[in-house]
Amino acid sequence: MLKEHASLAGVHNEDFDSKAALMRRFSVVFFLPVLMLMFAGGLQREANAADRNNSPFNLKPPGLVPERFAPGIVATDHLEVMGVMSPDMKAFYFVRQIVGEPSKNLLVRYDNGAWQEAIEENHSGAVSFSIDGQTMHLGNRFREKTSAGWSAEKSLGAPFDGFPMMRLTSSAAHTYVFDVRDEIGTLRYSRLVDGVRQQPIAFGTQINTGRYTAHPFIAPDESYLIWDSERPEGYGGSDLYVSFREPDGSWSDAVNLGPDINSEKEDAAGSVSSDGRFLFFHRVDLDQENPENSTANIYWVDARVIHALRP
Repeated sequence: MLKEHASLAGVHNEDFDSKAALMRRFSVVFFLPVLMLMFAGGLQREANAADRNNSPFNLKPPGLVPERFAPGIVATDHLEVMGVMSPDMKAFYFVRQIVGEPSKNLLVRYDNGAWQEAIEENHSGAVSFSIDGQTMHLGNRFREKTSAGWSAEKSLGAPFDGFPMMRLTSSAAHTYVFDVRDEIGTLRYSRLVDGVRQQPIAFGTQINTGRYTAHPFIAPDESYLIWDSERPEGYGGSDLYVSFREPDGSWSDAVNLGPDINSEKEDAAGSVSSDGRFLFFHRVDLDQENPENSTANIYWVDARVIHALRP
């Protein structure tokens, strides 16, 4: 699939050669019923308007079945992956590739009722944000927010120099969770204890089981972890899984997000908006023989689909 989609993430410029290579790179008989329908319709319009006012980019929010995110703006006929909402819910970062052209890192904002799009320079890893929005994580590199915008990329330093990460996400307690491009299949975490960053530790087999285990997302309160992996019980390609934090601090067995979320295609790179309402992920249908026929789009769905699976 376009797993880490490093090609799409702007890390490499290889074409869609193979899944492994791409892993390394990228919703009153007559009048009374009429009046009732008019009244109900008015309520629905008001509800829809309220939903939009409380939804990113003034879009009607999705239900419990995934929908393409912002069709024509983010989701197009091209290939879009690795979408993530900024903590202020006003910007969306994603990667677009037009077949035969280099991939581009894009940023769309919605200000004063208007869409704005900008092309970002290539990043060293998939974009994610610290809970306070002051740090943009880029794998084992990062940027800090300044009065003039985002700083230049900086290295996380030891003990992360030796890990070529695809995606790193962090919790409110500053726990890092990440994958490794050259070691797809093992997710690790590193805690901050008394201000000291601990050595990375691999998760147990509840999480590190299957093929192409990648793209972890840790909940702000560390109550759950989302990632994607290929497992025999899956629906085909990579599926999204969730594990919940147990009272004793351990992690529950992995739970597949089910057939409404996962498909026979590649479903990957899940992340949840900062208000906890929406789950974003991308779905890839890769045609290795005819890459121009491949499709990749970013979807969103009500995040209640996650919590409904909690034991």
